[in-house]
Amino acid sequence: MSTHPTVSPPASVAMSSRTPAVMLGLATAGFAVNFWAWALLSPLASGLKDTLHLTSFQQALTVAVPVIVGALGRIPVGALTDRLGGRVMFPAVSFATILPVLYLGLIGHKSFAGLLVGGFFLGIAGTAFAVGVPMVSGWFAAARRGTAIGIFGAGMGGTAVSALTTVKLSTAHGFAAPFVLTAIVLAVYGVLAMVVLRDAPHRAMPTGKLAVRLGAALRLPITWQASALYAVTFGGYVAFSVYLPTYLKSGYALTQTDAANRMAGFVLVAVLLRPIGGWMSDRFGSVPVLVGSLAAVVLGAALQASTPALAPLGTITFLSMAAALGAGAGAVFALVAKRSPADMVGGVTGVVGAAGGLGGFIPPLLMGSIYGRSGSYAVGLMLLSLVALFALAYTVTIVRRPVVSPA
Repeated sequence: MSTHPTVSPPASVAMSSRTPAVMLGLATAGFAVNFWAWALLSPLASGLKDTLHLTSFQQALTVAVPVIVGALGRIPVGALTDRLGGRVMFPAVSFATILPVLYLGLIGHKSFAGLLVGGFFLGIAGTAFAVGVPMVSGWFAAARRGTAIGIFGAGMGGTAVSALTTVKLSTAHGFAAPFVLTAIVLAVYGVLAMVVLRDAPHRAMPTGKLAVRLGAALRLPITWQASALYAVTFGGYVAFSVYLPTYLKSGYALTQTDAANRMAGFVLVAVLLRPIGGWMSDRFGSVPVLVGSLAAVVLGAALQASTPALAPLGTITFLSMAAALGAGAGAVFALVAKRSPADMVGGVTGVVGAAGGLGGFIPPLLMGSIYGRSGSYAVGLMLLSLVALFALAYTVTIVRRPVVSPA
């Protein structure tokens, strides 16, 4: 049970001061920096496969381990953020990520076991999302939260930074270069966050025990509704962002650099559409945005299963799915921000974020396994289309009707 009534900061607070915008900017930067770190292994996966003689499944597991750890870690981190605030948690997550980043760059990349160990702790970076959503929600009135959360969600563009720079830096300056650079940026952000970052003065603070608050979040209908939808929208984005370089190299015979650059384009489109999805949700409602987004994924995945020529049809298909997944992810958290009790946004975000991460963890493993057995990605893409179709039906039949939360 929520220990406090839902409290929104007065609209005048958000409108008359630049502080909410500054905090939103800092939170978005923190999310981007940590996601940059979280995605470091993905662009290098195909090269590591050749160097370490990994199987397709081992390669997929290498990029999937940080995803699963980051996903599950969002549950306690989100609940801790409700209690301790983003001012404490953002620096904590950023500093904790530095060690696994340096380990992977200097030592861990030399063996499959080292990659798994380093990737496990690299997953800490993925929990930053569960810090930012409750923090940003506290600074904005309900009517503007969808847009604010959407802007914050654009921080997932940190994966694009990784895609564009990791391979180039490692080729030009040695394997460790992108990892050392990322560690430095994490340290700088951590110090900046400690000095400048603040929590909203009107934010609702829970007083119950962590386990009790998590239990209360799990009893909210919005938690399960948003989890199901986020597993498809953000999960689909994560799956493509970590596996697309491998898919393009295997399915279209692209070079590692070309595949990484195209993955960056996919990420950029999704990032740009996420705040637009949040803004559209504020204006038209989350459900219509989700319906349109999921319908586009159903059609796009089914079309891509036939492996059309990359230019132009394959490129158009992937970018359309990127736009749909980005807008859909923004719409899900607009829904969370508006239907969750104010002092439980972090707990709900943690669970929903975990679902999104899990949604991104399973597809790369399935795609790697299916491709290893059949030499084709068609079955995996058709499964994505089918899952998106079920999510679409769920949205129009269940999610569109708000459910009263249990007392």
